[in-house]
Amino acid sequence: MSENDNENEEPVGDDWAAAMAEQEQVDGATEAEADWGDALKEQAASEEQGGVDSATFPDLQDASDASAKSLSGGDDVNLDIILDVPVTISMEIGRTRINIRNLLQLTQGSVVELDRFAGEPMDVLVNGTLIAHGEVVVVNDKFGIRLTDVISPSERVKKLG
Repeated sequence: MSENDNENEEPVGDDWAAAMAEQEQVDGATEAEADWGDALKEQAASEEQGGVDSATFPDLQDASDASAKSLSGGDDVNLDIILDVPVTISMEIGRTRINIRNLLQLTQGSVVELDRFAGEPMDVLVNGTLIAHGEVVVVNDKFGIRLTDVISPSERVKKLG
């Protein structure tokens, strides 16, 4: 923009100020003043009716006890709303860390050493969270897993925190 362009333009701030002042006028008072007056009238009316009631909140200790009972199986929990939610179950034989150079050198027949010994149970993960350990079985020419140790819900919750 050149200097001539700036000279031809009207000051934008003055137009906005005028428009805002015009908009704020409501029967001789601004909208904010009118709203404030209404709020004060409502407050006075509630005080005349016996004052303000104090809020009551449930005891947090009772709520935590109820959630602990539901995790431990003490209370019946309605699970109907989540029974059709799909989850991903995966079995993990083991893990290892290698650098990209070694990863790119892998070919058919390469052996990757894992962090587990032969015969150790596999981890059973649901959406990435460990829920059990198990051993591989073959049933009707298909692989499966027999669960040998299921982690309790309370232990799973402890691992999340």
